[in-house]
Amino acid sequence: MPADRRDHDATALAAAFAAGNTDPVEATQAALDRLERLNPALNAVIHPRPERSLAEAAEASHRWAKRRDASSDHGDMPLDGVPMAVKDLGCEQAGEFHHAGARFLVDLEWRGTLDSHLYRLLRDAGMISVGRTNTPEFGTTITTEPAAYGPTANPWDLTRSPGGSSGGSAAAVAAGIVPVAHGNDGGGSIRVPAAACGLVGLKPTRGRVSTAPRLGEHRGGFAVDGMLTRTVRDAARCLDIISRPAPGDPYVAPPLEPGASFANALVTPLPRLHIAVSTGIPNRASEPVRRATEQVASLLDGLGHRIETDTAPDGWFSPDIADQMIVVRTVGMAAEVAGWAERLGRPMTADDIEPANWWSAELGRSLPASAYVQALEELARWRRRVMSFWDPSPFGRPGTPGDDRWDLLLTPVLADVTPPLGYLSDPLDGARRIADLAPFVNQANVNGQPAISLPTAHDPDGLPLGVQLHAGHGNEQLLLAVAQQIADAGGLIPLGDLPLELP
Repeated sequence: MPADRRDHDATALAAAFAAGNTDPVEATQAALDRLERLNPALNAVIHPRPERSLAEAAEASHRWAKRRDASSDHGDMPLDGVPMAVKDLGCEQAGEFHHAGARFLVDLEWRGTLDSHLYRLLRDAGMISVGRTNTPEFGTTITTEPAAYGPTANPWDLTRSPGGSSGGSAAAVAAGIVPVAHGNDGGGSIRVPAAACGLVGLKPTRGRVSTAPRLGEHRGGFAVDGMLTRTVRDAARCLDIISRPAPGDPYVAPPLEPGASFANALVTPLPRLHIAVSTGIPNRASEPVRRATEQVASLLDGLGHRIETDTAPDGWFSPDIADQMIVVRTVGMAAEVAGWAERLGRPMTADDIEPANWWSAELGRSLPASAYVQALEELARWRRRVMSFWDPSPFGRPGTPGDDRWDLLLTPVLADVTPPLGYLSDPLDGARRIADLAPFVNQANVNGQPAISLPTAHDPDGLPLGVQLHAGHGNEQLLLAVAQQIADAGGLIPLGDLPLELP
């Protein structure tokens, strides 16, 4: 994998298809070859689909040949024929294994019964899934170490966590198996693995990507689907593909202006922006993480933006929201377990579910319905309090002294370097360690606002470190434009030859 991220991203691959330099069959076979060679060490892809992916690639190759013969462009299918991977949580595919990291679904050899709205959009865009990726059980933690399938390793160091819960997808992209992969983010689950594996991880606005037809207000609306990518331009093009609402969605993000697209936002001139920077309460972020954040703040300052350090929304790091989030998440877990009991026609037991999730479901079952409603109301009050911080205009406005609104907030993704496998899954101290490591990610899930993780530095051992930018509700265009500005200024670390020599 060359040092320039753009050389082998999805956009470059589609351009090679258009030029006739390669075709989707050749690209998909190459992805499958890399999967066969690298996956035994990584355990990133748990359900390969070689035959189906090659058949779909042949159809895409035929479409590209027709376009070239007609000297036409690729219209609204800019990533037609590009190989990808799908996280084995959500994004249901009819007839494909779908186990969500759960042992009882592995034992049942459970398969999807329909194509989700999201997968239909990806499929209709011509993108080709080479397989489904590993995830912790029900995606409830920020490392990927399910009992059902075992841990996924970080391609930069096989002893380190790839993050989670989209760790399998992140490892597959970072290792060069595929250029992009699906993930979802209910508590940093796109941004954390992007930071750990040196990728771009965009968490879209709540309602930007539909959860139809299976899910509605899933766990209080905290979670949203998205993609892990090597480049900002791929993140924009993927969001253009998957951001189409379905009838009856409980949340719908603000639509773009007619004729606008997320990809076009990358070339839109930016005004001088008003950007706040925070590394949390004193001593919350480690020295390498603080340095990485300060480095990006300095770069943005050099690009002409107005930067103010040690600034965040009032209450952004308040511990008051933690108890309410526990209520929402544990009640959600109880509902998840009850839903599977109904679908299977039998009670679920502690033998079916990993201990941490069984404890969570038991706590959720013990709470009255009023506690859930009260928690949502408390979080809504907190959300209104902190979201007044952001300027709501689509591309921000010139940052001038005296402004009381901000265009962006820059923070770390994690408070420290990527931990070793086993550190966050420890049965005694895992929950406390997760809380200590991840004080910067849950806010965007509660608020439903967009946030993007960018790989901008290395830790002392040479592994990636990520920072994140938060924007106002519905303002992914601004996030992507600034992220591209950072990339164009050389602010992203190369995704070149990994320090690791994979077998």
